[in-house]
Amino acid sequence: MKNVTFKQFRYFEALARHGHFGRAAEACAISQPALSMQIKALEEELGAALFERDRRQIRLTSFGEEIARRAREILRSLDELEGYARASRGGLVGRLRIGVIPTIAPYLLPGLIAELTRLYEGLDLHVRETLTPRLVQELNEGRLDMAIVALPVSEPSLAEASLFTEDFVLVRPRRDEGKPVPNREALKEMRLLLLEEGHCFRDQALSFCNRSPHAAQPRDLLDASSLSTLVQMVEAGLGVTLVPEMAVAVETRSASVSVARFRTPQPSRTIGMVWRRTSPLAQQLLQIADVVRASAAALRQSGAAT
Repeated sequence: MKNVTFKQFRYFEALARHGHFGRAAEACAISQPALSMQIKALEEELGAALFERDRRQIRLTSFGEEIARRAREILRSLDELEGYARASRGGLVGRLRIGVIPTIAPYLLPGLIAELTRLYEGLDLHVRETLTPRLVQELNEGRLDMAIVALPVSEPSLAEASLFTEDFVLVRPRRDEGKPVPNREALKEMRLLLLEEGHCFRDQALSFCNRSPHAAQPRDLLDASSLSTLVQMVEAGLGVTLVPEMAVAVETRSASVSVARFRTPQPSRTIGMVWRRTSPLAQQLLQIADVVRASAAALRQSGAAT
């Protein structure tokens, strides 16, 4: 075991996660042959095969599954050591790995990244956009430092900080402009366009309409993979949809649709930041939270002015 390196563990963890040499090599920013050589060297050092290989796929052996679990613990501890070192230097410097859900990332990130870069010259930002369950998993595995998501997440291992609340608006075809805004009961009878399963925004929209996210859905519900696609479907006359306020300016600027607000109480969501309770960067992340709040406020102001 004297010749096992942390780098080999990172390559092994990437391959275990992706299940594909090419994708793992790309994630590690090395060539596929180099990755293969490092995995082979690790197997030789450990004295047992970590993966079963055939022409179509690779999978972890039972030994490999146990090593993968232990490797993630080792890498998470190593990342926390790095975090303690950064925290001891004070300020915000070095790598910061941020996760963001897709219904926030395209709208908040441009201004947020610009502001973080301006305020903290020594910050090396890495951004990951994916769904909340994956972000929570990657936080717990030490592959992210923080994530911006819809609250609550209710994960015991994670700390939460509320950032801001935003309303949902109704997007409907242009021909419906000026018509009364439907209440939640009327909305239940309309063809509602939603994001596909897995998006928390889908569940929030269904909750407003008094439809259970877990119940079988009627056939008049149509799914899309992005808010942009939803708005385009509305423009084509396929139905109506709900969109978070921060997305309105971007997604409707070139679409022939009508935007309307619901009567009080309006549907809304709380956006927050989450991080591991054991993170040594907790104080620095609270500073980041203040920057996110300011960026979101600026985004809302610019949207109100357009």
